[in-house]
Order: sequence, then C-alpha cells, then structure tokens
Amino acid sequence: MSVQRQLTNERMSQIVAHNGTVYLAGQVGNDLTAGIEQQTREVLGNVERLLDLAGTDKHRILSVTIYLKDIDAHFAGMNSVWDTWLPKGVAPARATVEAKLCEPEILVELSVTAALP
Repeated sequence: MSVQRQLTNERMSQIVAHNGTVYLAGQVGNDLTAGIEQQTREVLGNVERLLDLAGTDKHRILSVTIYLKDIDAHFAGMNSVWDTWLPKGVAPARATVEAKLCEPEILVELSVTAALP
C-alpha cells in the first residue's frame, strides 16, 4: 500500500492517507485573537476543507484528539460549536485534554483521523 501526502513541506504534511485512512496534521484557527468559539469554528472549517481535499468528509471521522489551552475555561465553548458542527449519529471516538500549545494565543487544536469512502 502506498502512502499519499498532500500539502507537504520540509516539516510535515497536512494530509497523509494510507490503507483507507486519512490522518490530518493538528489544525488551529486562523484568527488567534478570537475567542474559543470562533477559533473552534475556524479549526472545524479547516478540518472540513482538508477532509474534502483528501476525498472524505466529517461523516467518516474515526477519532479526534482535542487540545485545549485551558480545559476549565474553554471546554463548554468548544463543545457548543462542536455539537452544532457534528452531524447526528456519527460521533467519533474522542479525547479532550489540556495542553500547552505552540503559541500562547492558540486556544484549541484538533488532530483528526478519518476513513476514506
């Protein structure tokens, strides 16, 4: 089985596909001055765009790891956006953890694995 990489630079690929599975690099929002809800919307928009480019969609997400800068302050706000974005009946396996992220302005980062059709 071949490994396919898209949107690759010297450090990482945004999309890696292998054996019917798509792996996305960690996704963050575009406007790092925004609050948790807006950053979450932007992250999920980036996830959708990359899944589409890979040939799949959010209905086929297998697992998600969500990294929050401050789980006490941001868990509810992130979930309010997540719950409206995720279609009914396709909830993936999910873990949410508090983490020190690479930029102090980043409030949320998602790592996503999905199946190809």
